[in-house]
Amino acid sequence: MNRRESLRKALQGGAVLFLAPAVLQSCSKDDDPNNNGTPPPAGSKITIDLSLPENASLNTAGGSKVVQSVLVANTGSAFIALSSVCTHQGCTVAYVHGASNVQCPCHGSVFTTSGSVTTGPATSALTSYPVAKSGNILTISL
Repeated sequence: MNRRESLRKALQGGAVLFLAPAVLQSCSKDDDPNNNGTPPPAGSKITIDLSLPENASLNTAGGSKVVQSVLVANTGSAFIALSSVCTHQGCTVAYVHGASNVQCPCHGSVFTTSGSVTTGPATSALTSYPVAKSGNILTISL
């Protein structure tokens, strides 16, 4: 191995050692401003101010948002709150307004807006949470 090749390998190794912690840290749940990966403890509440720009999607029928592992959606006639974690293999589910259901993009499970399974492979329902609206504030009781 010549000097040039040795220097190149040393620089590549140094770059990996320098960048690896930053790349691994970028996947941390702590970086998620909505804490989407960790559900809050049972008995707690999530409040959502519908007048804030980051919650604007919920003001329209069909709009949805995941907050602290809870999928919140405006069905047009009501607000629903369900666990956002598919009971099959843990993928994040999404509300599909046109179909009036909740779907998992990973393996095709389909749930009703109350969380019941209509199409597998999931066999367990999504947890459903009560939602109350007072003025511009949604309160989800866990």
